[in-house]
Amino acid sequence: MSTDTPGIDPLLALRAPQDPACDVFLTGTVFLDIIFTGLDSAPVRGTESWARGMGSSPGGVANMATALARLGLHTSLAAAFGDDHYGEYCWDALEQGEGIDLSMSRTVPGWHSPVTVSMAYEGERTMVSHGHEAPAPSAVPGQAGAGPAETAPTTAPNPAFPQCPPRARAAIASLVPGRSEPWVATAARHGALIFADVGWDETGRWDLDALPDLAHCEAFLPNAEEAMRYTRTDCPRAAAHALAERVPLAVVTLGAEGAYAVDGRTGAAAQVPAIEVEALDPTGAGDVFVAGFVTGTLADWPLADRLAFAGLTAALSVQEFGGSLSAPGWSEIAAWWQRIRTLDDQDPTALERYAFLEELLPTTARAWPLRRAVPTIGFRQ
Repeated sequence: MSTDTPGIDPLLALRAPQDPACDVFLTGTVFLDIIFTGLDSAPVRGTESWARGMGSSPGGVANMATALARLGLHTSLAAAFGDDHYGEYCWDALEQGEGIDLSMSRTVPGWHSPVTVSMAYEGERTMVSHGHEAPAPSAVPGQAGAGPAETAPTTAPNPAFPQCPPRARAAIASLVPGRSEPWVATAARHGALIFADVGWDETGRWDLDALPDLAHCEAFLPNAEEAMRYTRTDCPRAAAHALAERVPLAVVTLGAEGAYAVDGRTGAAAQVPAIEVEALDPTGAGDVFVAGFVTGTLADWPLADRLAFAGLTAALSVQEFGGSLSAPGWSEIAAWWQRIRTLDDQDPTALERYAFLEELLPTTARAWPLRRAVPTIGFRQ
Protein backbone atom coordinates (compact mmCIF):
# COMPACT_ATOMS: atom_id res chain seq x y z
CA MET A 1 0.00 0.00 0.00
CA SER A 2 2.84 2.40 0.61
CA THR A 3 3.36 5.16 -1.89
CA ASP A 4 6.69 5.57 -3.62
CA THR A 5 7.60 8.79 -1.87
CA PRO A 6 11.00 10.32 -1.22
CA GLY A 7 12.06 10.58 2.38
CA ILE A 8 10.84 14.11 3.06
CA ASP A 9 10.65 15.06 6.72
CA PRO A 10 8.64 18.29 7.08
CA LEU A 11 9.84 18.66 10.68
CA LEU A 12 13.52 18.00 10.03
CA ALA A 13 14.66 21.55 10.83
CA LEU A 14 12.71 21.53 14.10
CA ARG A 15 13.75 18.17 15.53
CA ALA A 16 15.89 18.03 18.67
CA PRO A 17 17.31 15.08 20.68
CA GLN A 18 14.89 15.61 23.56
CA ASP A 19 11.79 15.54 21.33
CA PRO A 20 9.33 12.65 21.60
CA ALA A 21 9.77 9.86 19.07
CA CYS A 22 6.10 10.14 18.13
CA ASP A 23 4.92 13.11 16.09
CA VAL A 24 1.19 12.35 16.15
CA PHE A 25 -0.87 9.97 18.27
CA LEU A 26 -4.43 9.01 17.46
CA THR A 27 -6.94 6.35 18.40
CA GLY A 28 -10.26 5.06 17.14
CA THR A 29 -11.90 2.29 15.15
CA VAL A 30 -10.29 0.72 12.10
CA PHE A 31 -12.76 -0.50 9.48
CA LEU A 32 -12.17 -2.58 6.40
CA ASP A 33 -13.47 -0.27 3.68
CA ILE A 34 -14.85 -1.68 0.45
CA ILE A 35 -15.45 1.15 -2.00
CA PHE A 36 -17.43 1.03 -5.24
CA THR A 37 -16.94 3.88 -7.73
CA GLY A 38 -18.15 4.63 -11.21
CA LEU A 39 -21.83 4.26 -10.34
CA ASP A 40 -24.05 6.42 -12.55
CA SER A 41 -26.71 6.78 -9.87
CA ALA A 42 -27.81 5.46 -6.51
CA PRO A 43 -28.64 1.75 -6.42
CA VAL A 44 -32.30 1.10 -7.24
CA ARG A 45 -34.38 -1.20 -5.08
CA GLY A 46 -34.82 -4.64 -6.60
CA THR A 47 -32.08 -4.22 -9.21
CA GLU A 48 -28.38 -5.06 -9.50
CA SER A 49 -25.91 -2.26 -10.10
CA TRP A 50 -22.43 -2.76 -11.54
CA ALA A 51 -19.65 -0.41 -10.53
CA ARG A 52 -16.83 0.45 -12.94
CA GLY A 53 -14.27 0.58 -10.12
CA MET A 54 -13.62 -0.96 -6.72
CA GLY A 55 -11.08 -0.61 -3.95
CA SER A 56 -10.46 -2.12 -0.53
CA SER A 57 -8.36 -0.64 2.22
CA PRO A 58 -8.16 0.05 5.97
CA GLY A 59 -10.66 2.79 6.82
CA GLY A 60 -12.03 4.70 9.78
CA VAL A 61 -9.21 6.14 11.85
CA ALA A 62 -6.76 4.43 9.46
CA ASN A 63 -7.57 7.11 6.86
CA MET A 64 -6.04 9.86 8.98
CA ALA A 65 -3.19 7.70 10.29
CA THR A 66 -2.16 6.84 6.74
CA ALA A 67 -2.42 10.45 5.57
CA LEU A 68 -0.15 11.58 8.42
CA ALA A 69 2.41 8.83 7.79
CA ARG A 70 2.56 9.56 4.05
CA LEU A 71 3.34 13.18 4.83
CA GLY A 72 6.41 12.07 6.77
CA LEU A 73 5.11 12.29 10.35
CA HIS A 74 5.98 9.56 12.86
CA THR A 75 2.49 8.26 13.60
CA SER A 76 1.29 6.05 16.45
CA LEU A 77 -2.18 4.47 16.32
CA ALA A 78 -4.04 2.76 19.16
CA ALA A 79 -6.84 0.57 17.82
CA ALA A 80 -8.41 -2.84 18.19
CA PHE A 81 -7.99 -5.32 15.33
CA GLY A 82 -10.01 -8.47 14.77
CA ASP A 83 -8.15 -11.76 14.42
CA ASP A 84 -9.94 -12.50 11.13
CA HIS A 85 -8.31 -12.11 7.71
CA TYR A 86 -9.67 -8.58 7.42
CA GLY A 87 -7.99 -7.56 10.66
CA GLU A 88 -4.73 -9.19 9.64
CA TYR A 89 -4.81 -7.39 6.30
CA CYS A 90 -5.49 -4.01 7.94
CA TRP A 91 -2.72 -4.51 10.50
CA ASP A 92 -0.15 -5.48 7.87
CA ALA A 93 -1.22 -2.69 5.51
CA LEU A 94 -0.78 -0.06 8.22
CA GLU A 95 2.33 -1.37 9.96
CA GLN A 96 4.29 -2.88 7.08
CA GLY A 97 2.85 -0.88 4.21
CA GLU A 98 2.68 2.56 5.78
CA GLY A 99 5.19 2.40 8.65
CA ILE A 100 2.62 3.30 11.32
CA ASP A 101 3.52 2.40 14.90
CA LEU A 102 0.92 -0.09 16.23
CA SER A 103 2.62 -0.84 19.56
CA MET A 104 -0.38 0.70 21.35
CA SER A 105 -2.82 -1.42 19.33
CA ARG A 106 -4.08 -4.92 20.09
CA THR A 107 -5.52 -7.97 18.37
CA VAL A 108 -8.77 -9.27 19.85
CA PRO A 109 -9.33 -13.04 19.46
CA GLY A 110 -12.83 -13.93 18.33
CA TRP A 111 -13.79 -10.37 17.39
CA HIS A 112 -14.52 -9.68 13.74
CA SER A 113 -13.38 -6.54 11.99
CA PRO A 114 -15.86 -3.72 11.42
CA VAL A 115 -16.68 -3.32 7.71
CA THR A 116 -17.95 -0.37 5.66
CA VAL A 117 -19.20 -0.56 2.09
CA SER A 118 -19.05 2.86 0.41
CA MET A 119 -20.71 3.69 -2.90
CA ALA A 120 -19.57 6.85 -4.69
CA TYR A 121 -21.78 8.53 -7.28
CA GLU A 122 -22.69 12.06 -8.39
CA GLY A 123 -19.87 13.49 -6.27
CA GLU A 124 -21.35 12.06 -3.07
CA ARG A 125 -21.15 8.77 -1.22
CA THR A 126 -23.50 6.39 0.55
CA MET A 127 -22.14 4.05 3.21
CA VAL A 128 -23.35 0.91 4.93
CA SER A 129 -21.36 -0.27 7.98
CA HIS A 130 -21.44 -3.23 10.33
CA GLY A 131 -19.45 -3.93 13.47
CA HIS A 132 -19.54 -4.50 17.20
CA GLU A 133 -17.75 -2.59 19.96
CA ALA A 134 -14.42 -4.21 20.79
CA PRO A 135 -14.31 -5.89 24.23
CA ALA A 136 -12.31 -4.06 26.87
CA PRO A 137 -8.73 -5.32 27.22
CA SER A 138 -8.12 -7.53 30.22
CA ALA A 139 -4.42 -6.70 30.33
CA VAL A 140 -2.48 -3.41 30.40
CA PRO A 141 -4.38 -0.71 28.47
CA GLY A 142 -3.08 -0.36 24.96
CA GLN A 143 -0.89 -3.48 25.17
CA ALA A 144 -0.56 -5.18 21.80
CA GLY A 145 -2.02 -8.64 21.64
CA ALA A 146 -4.15 -8.32 24.78
CA GLY A 147 -7.11 -10.65 24.81
CA PRO A 148 -10.76 -9.73 25.35
CA ALA A 149 -12.23 -9.22 28.79
CA GLU A 150 -14.60 -11.80 30.20
CA THR A 151 -17.20 -9.13 30.84
CA ALA A 152 -19.72 -7.82 28.31
CA PRO A 153 -18.39 -5.46 25.61
CA THR A 154 -18.07 -1.89 26.77
CA THR A 155 -19.95 0.99 25.21
CA ALA A 156 -17.05 3.42 25.68
CA PRO A 157 -16.20 5.28 22.46
CA ASN A 158 -12.54 4.29 22.45
CA PRO A 159 -11.95 0.60 21.65
CA ALA A 160 -8.23 0.69 22.39
CA PHE A 161 -8.38 2.46 25.78
CA PRO A 162 -5.05 4.33 25.66
CA GLN A 163 -5.16 5.71 29.19
CA CYS A 164 -1.41 6.41 28.97
CA PRO A 165 -0.73 7.62 25.43
CA PRO A 166 2.87 7.99 24.26
CA ARG A 167 4.57 11.37 24.42
CA ALA A 168 3.86 13.09 21.15
CA ARG A 169 4.06 16.47 19.48
CA ALA A 170 0.37 16.27 18.65
CA ALA A 171 -2.69 14.10 19.12
CA ILE A 172 -5.94 13.98 17.19
CA ALA A 173 -9.27 13.46 18.93
CA SER A 174 -12.84 13.13 17.71
CA LEU A 175 -15.09 14.96 20.16
CA VAL A 176 -18.44 13.48 21.17
CA PRO A 177 -21.08 15.52 23.04
CA GLY A 178 -21.31 14.52 26.68
CA ARG A 179 -18.18 12.38 26.62
CA SER A 180 -14.68 13.00 27.91
CA GLU A 181 -11.75 10.73 27.14
CA PRO A 182 -9.08 10.81 29.87
CA TRP A 183 -6.25 10.21 27.43
CA VAL A 184 -6.87 13.63 25.82
CA ALA A 185 -6.12 15.52 29.04
CA THR A 186 -3.12 13.26 29.69
CA ALA A 187 -1.69 13.89 26.22
CA ALA A 188 -2.16 17.65 26.57
CA ARG A 189 -0.56 17.63 30.01
CA HIS A 190 2.48 15.87 28.53
CA GLY A 191 2.89 18.58 25.91
CA ALA A 192 0.93 17.31 22.91
CA LEU A 193 -1.03 19.79 20.81
CA ILE A 194 -4.59 18.47 20.56
CA PHE A 195 -6.38 18.76 17.21
CA ALA A 196 -10.05 17.84 17.25
CA ASP A 197 -12.93 17.37 14.86
CA VAL A 198 -16.53 16.64 15.75
CA GLY A 199 -19.44 14.72 14.28
CA TRP A 200 -23.11 15.55 13.95
CA ASP A 201 -24.76 16.16 17.32
CA GLU A 202 -27.53 13.57 17.44
CA THR A 203 -28.87 15.16 20.65
CA GLY A 204 -29.69 18.36 18.78
CA ARG A 205 -28.32 20.49 21.64
CA TRP A 206 -25.26 21.82 19.83
CA ASP A 207 -23.70 22.96 23.09
CA LEU A 208 -19.97 23.68 23.18
CA ASP A 209 -19.99 23.15 26.93
CA ALA A 210 -21.01 19.53 26.23
CA LEU A 211 -17.56 19.02 24.62
CA PRO A 212 -15.38 18.96 27.77
CA ASP A 213 -12.21 17.98 25.90
CA LEU A 214 -12.46 21.17 23.83
CA ALA A 215 -10.70 22.89 26.73
CA HIS A 216 -7.54 20.89 25.97
CA CYS A 217 -7.52 21.64 22.23
CA GLU A 218 -5.00 23.63 20.25
CA ALA A 219 -7.22 23.50 17.15
CA PHE A 220 -10.87 22.70 16.45
CA LEU A 221 -11.83 21.79 12.87
CA PRO A 222 -15.60 21.47 12.32
CA ASN A 223 -17.36 21.90 8.99
CA ALA A 224 -19.41 25.00 8.29
CA GLU A 225 -22.78 23.55 9.30
CA GLU A 226 -21.41 22.17 12.56
CA ALA A 227 -19.59 25.41 13.36
CA MET A 228 -22.67 27.58 12.78
CA ARG A 229 -24.91 25.34 14.87
CA TYR A 230 -22.45 25.26 17.76
CA THR A 231 -22.02 29.04 17.75
CA ARG A 232 -25.61 30.03 16.87
CA THR A 233 -24.35 32.09 13.94
CA ASP A 234 -25.53 32.25 10.33
CA CYS A 235 -22.12 32.73 8.71
CA PRO A 236 -19.16 30.31 8.72
CA ARG A 237 -16.69 33.16 9.17
CA ALA A 238 -18.57 34.52 12.15
CA ALA A 239 -18.65 30.99 13.54
CA ALA A 240 -14.88 30.69 13.19
CA HIS A 241 -14.32 33.94 15.08
CA ALA A 242 -16.70 32.79 17.83
CA LEU A 243 -14.90 29.45 18.13
CA ALA A 244 -11.55 31.26 18.32
CA GLU A 245 -12.71 32.62 21.66
CA ARG A 246 -12.73 29.01 22.92
CA VAL A 247 -9.67 27.49 21.22
CA PRO A 248 -6.34 28.92 19.99
CA LEU A 249 -7.05 27.85 16.38
CA ALA A 250 -10.49 27.61 14.80
CA VAL A 251 -10.68 26.09 11.32
CA VAL A 252 -14.01 25.88 9.50
CA THR A 253 -14.14 23.84 6.31
CA LEU A 254 -16.36 25.37 3.62
CA GLY A 255 -16.67 22.53 1.10
CA ALA A 256 -16.30 23.87 -2.44
CA GLU A 257 -15.36 27.29 -1.02
CA GLY A 258 -12.25 25.97 0.74
CA ALA A 259 -11.60 26.75 4.39
CA TYR A 260 -11.47 29.69 6.79
CA ALA A 261 -9.31 29.86 9.92
CA VAL A 262 -8.83 32.24 12.82
CA ASP A 263 -5.88 32.36 15.21
CA GLY A 264 -7.44 33.15 18.56
CA ARG A 265 -4.11 34.27 20.02
CA THR A 266 -3.36 36.96 17.45
CA GLY A 267 -6.73 37.56 15.81
CA ALA A 268 -5.25 36.78 12.40
CA ALA A 269 -7.58 35.15 9.88
CA ALA A 270 -6.99 33.38 6.58
CA GLN A 271 -9.15 31.92 3.83
CA VAL A 272 -7.99 29.69 1.00
CA PRO A 273 -10.30 28.60 -1.84
CA ALA A 274 -10.74 24.95 -2.72
CA ILE A 275 -8.95 23.42 -5.69
CA GLU A 276 -11.34 22.36 -8.43
CA VAL A 277 -10.85 18.69 -9.26
CA GLU A 278 -12.86 15.88 -10.78
CA ALA A 279 -13.81 13.78 -7.76
CA LEU A 280 -13.76 9.99 -8.05
CA ASP A 281 -14.43 9.22 -4.37
CA PRO A 282 -14.67 11.71 -1.48
CA THR A 283 -14.11 9.03 1.18
CA GLY A 284 -11.61 10.25 3.78
CA ALA A 285 -11.08 13.72 2.29
CA GLY A 286 -11.87 15.39 5.62
CA ASP A 287 -9.32 13.18 7.37
CA VAL A 288 -6.67 14.09 4.81
CA PHE A 289 -7.46 17.79 5.30
CA VAL A 290 -6.86 17.46 9.04
CA ALA A 291 -3.61 15.57 8.42
CA GLY A 292 -2.38 18.31 6.11
CA PHE A 293 -3.26 21.03 8.61
CA VAL A 294 -1.56 19.17 11.47
CA THR A 295 1.57 18.79 9.33
CA GLY A 296 1.70 22.49 8.53
CA THR A 297 1.06 23.47 12.14
CA LEU A 298 3.82 21.22 13.52
CA ALA A 299 6.14 22.58 10.82
CA ASP A 300 5.29 26.11 12.03
CA TRP A 301 4.07 27.36 8.65
CA PRO A 302 2.00 30.54 8.29
CA LEU A 303 -1.73 30.00 8.77
CA ALA A 304 -2.62 30.56 5.11
CA ASP A 305 0.02 28.04 4.00
CA ARG A 306 -1.40 25.43 6.37
CA LEU A 307 -4.88 25.92 4.93
CA ALA A 308 -3.61 25.78 1.36
CA PHE A 309 -1.64 22.61 2.01
CA ALA A 310 -4.55 20.93 3.80
CA GLY A 311 -6.91 21.80 0.97
CA LEU A 312 -4.44 20.58 -1.65
CA THR A 313 -3.92 17.20 0.01
CA ALA A 314 -7.69 16.76 0.39
CA ALA A 315 -8.25 17.65 -3.28
CA LEU A 316 -5.63 15.17 -4.44
CA SER A 317 -7.23 12.45 -2.30
CA VAL A 318 -10.68 12.60 -3.91
CA GLN A 319 -9.19 11.70 -7.29
CA GLU A 320 -8.41 8.15 -6.11
CA PHE A 321 -10.21 5.19 -4.55
CA GLY A 322 -10.95 5.03 -0.87
CA GLY A 323 -9.74 6.82 2.23
CA SER A 324 -6.32 5.48 3.16
CA LEU A 325 -5.56 4.32 -0.39
CA SER A 326 -6.05 7.82 -1.74
CA ALA A 327 -4.05 9.79 0.83
CA PRO A 328 -1.30 11.61 -1.10
CA GLY A 329 2.38 11.48 -0.26
CA TRP A 330 5.08 13.95 -1.26
CA SER A 331 5.53 12.36 -4.68
CA GLU A 332 1.88 12.96 -5.51
CA ILE A 333 2.10 16.55 -4.30
CA ALA A 334 5.28 17.11 -6.33
CA ALA A 335 3.69 15.61 -9.43
CA TRP A 336 0.70 17.93 -9.08
CA TRP A 337 2.92 20.99 -8.61
CA GLN A 338 5.06 20.08 -11.59
CA ARG A 339 2.03 19.50 -13.81
CA ILE A 340 -0.12 22.45 -12.74
CA ARG A 341 2.56 24.95 -13.69
CA THR A 342 2.67 23.64 -17.25
CA LEU A 343 -1.02 24.25 -17.95
CA ASP A 344 -1.73 27.33 -20.03
CA ASP A 345 -4.93 28.44 -18.32
CA GLN A 346 -3.57 28.71 -14.79
CA ASP A 347 -4.05 31.95 -12.89
CA PRO A 348 -0.56 33.14 -11.82
CA THR A 349 -2.01 34.66 -8.65
CA ALA A 350 -3.59 31.34 -7.70
CA LEU A 351 -0.33 29.49 -8.35
CA GLU A 352 1.50 31.93 -6.10
CA ARG A 353 -0.60 30.64 -3.20
CA TYR A 354 1.39 27.35 -3.42
CA ALA A 355 4.85 28.80 -4.06
CA PHE A 356 5.90 27.76 -0.55
CA LEU A 357 5.98 24.17 -1.83
CA GLU A 358 9.10 24.89 -3.89
CA GLU A 359 11.44 24.49 -0.92
CA LEU A 360 9.75 21.30 0.27
CA LEU A 361 9.23 19.17 -2.79
CA PRO A 362 11.62 16.74 -4.49
CA THR A 363 13.25 17.95 -7.69
CA THR A 364 11.91 14.97 -9.64
CA ALA A 365 8.36 13.75 -9.54
CA ARG A 366 6.46 10.73 -10.75
CA ALA A 367 4.53 10.95 -14.00
CA TRP A 368 0.93 12.13 -13.95
CA PRO A 369 -1.64 10.56 -13.66
CA LEU A 370 -0.47 8.55 -10.66
CA ARG A 371 -1.15 5.00 -9.57
CA ARG A 372 -0.65 4.59 -5.84
CA ALA A 373 -1.54 1.07 -4.79
CA VAL A 374 -3.32 -2.15 -5.66
CA PRO A 375 -6.85 -1.44 -4.41
CA THR A 376 -7.85 -4.90 -3.28
CA ILE A 377 -7.17 -7.60 -0.73
CA GLY A 378 -5.08 -10.67 -0.89
CA PHE A 379 -2.97 -10.98 -4.03
CA ARG A 380 -0.40 -13.63 -3.22
CA GLN A 381 3.24 -12.76 -3.70
